[in-house]
Amino acid sequence: MTIVEPIRNLDDVKEVEKILKHQSMRNLIFFTIGTNCGLRISDILSLNVCDVVNRDFIQIREKKTGKFKKFPINSKLKPMLTEYTKGKEKNSPLFKTKFGNRLGRVAAYYIIKDACEKAGLNDKFGTHTMRKTFGYHYYKKYKDIALLQKVFNHSSPEITLRYIGIEQEEINQSYINFII
Repeated sequence: MTIVEPIRNLDDVKEVEKILKHQSMRNLIFFTIGTNCGLRISDILSLNVCDVVNRDFIQIREKKTGKFKKFPINSKLKPMLTEYTKGKEKNSPLFKTKFGNRLGRVAAYYIIKDACEKAGLNDKFGTHTMRKTFGYHYYKKYKDIALLQKVFNHSSPEITLRYIGIEQEEINQSYINFII
């Protein structure tokens, strides 16, 4: 299994968003949900229109853990989802292919990987990059690893720090600043 990285630079996140918006609103919203909600790709792709339309919260049962999760739709996503869901059938998948099927994991992977490459990003990126990007920037903003651990349903703060790349980043920084 390949370990993917978060997008650590917010300007790079904006560049990926710009590329995805140029491709389609579907791609932009699917990425924005991932980076603003921290959901796993399986949970993002399982969303239906009725899960987000006229709602202030998204409520899901996580596919991996089976745990209930409820969180508010933020002010960035709310207008995007309102516009994107206009005229869509309430029980249909939120993210469809051009053939009308639910968007799959492999297609989602290539959408993210391609956008990151076009943005000139060189690390390993994939669908899990969205969740890790959320976690990385959440931690950088709030410095509350215990709360992020709960958001991610991780068993320990150490797992969360390693997961979002903070542990390795701190190790690297200690090496750079250690000169005898």
